[in-house]
Amino acid sequence: MDGGLSSFWGPVTSSEWCEKNYVYSSYIAEFFNTISIVPGILLALIGLTNALRQRFEKRFSVLHISNMILAIGSMIYHATLQRMQQQGDETPMVWEMLLYIYILYSPDWHYRSTMPTFLFLYGAGFAVGHSLFRFGIGFKVHYVILCLLCIPRMYKYYIYTKDVSAKRLAKLYVATLFLASICWLSDRMFCEEISRWYFNPQGHAIWHVLMGFNSYFANTFLMFCRAQQLGWDPKVVHSMGFSPYVRIQKPKRQ
Repeated sequence: MDGGLSSFWGPVTSSEWCEKNYVYSSYIAEFFNTISIVPGILLALIGLTNALRQRFEKRFSVLHISNMILAIGSMIYHATLQRMQQQGDETPMVWEMLLYIYILYSPDWHYRSTMPTFLFLYGAGFAVGHSLFRFGIGFKVHYVILCLLCIPRMYKYYIYTKDVSAKRLAKLYVATLFLASICWLSDRMFCEEISRWYFNPQGHAIWHVLMGFNSYFANTFLMFCRAQQLGWDPKVVHSMGFSPYVRIQKPKRQ
């Protein structure tokens, strides 16, 4: 949406959201959509610290790092509203979902090298294809399909988990996803009407904040489930009384 200040990055070449451009700075196109990503980066950093400190499998360190890469790419996209930077946001979204698919399905996959090899080649092929053809609605449909592939496995983990605190993490994951989706759709579908309001609720910015928490809850729940599979006696505890994380007790080697 057109704003007030001149643009440092030039004309908009990417998709826009329901926020006026360059209102607060000529260097940041969508101010609220940009700064609202910071909580997600901080939460991913907390998750990464916990994964490294307790020596979880490397896949979880990579997962938290991928969350941060996606968040940084999204910040750059919303700050510049350039086509290349939008692809720098969308491509990591797909890579991240492929990583979730690996973490969810790999424990029962008998051919250990097959899945990561296929997912790596798939992700690389998508990156090349997206840079050449810039999938529009196709990207959205593709991303939704990847998300849907994760649901049966997440549900299986939920029903097989008896720990009340871990189940609460899964419920928080669903709740934040639901609320974030409402904010995303409202911002997208009712932008013309919202633009006439005296106050813009910044639905897409709220989506960013909620999805930051959503990723953190999902990652923490998956870390609990994986630790349980490995016999590490996981427990969900809270740092400073409100920030949940998984504490494990690995069996001593004989």
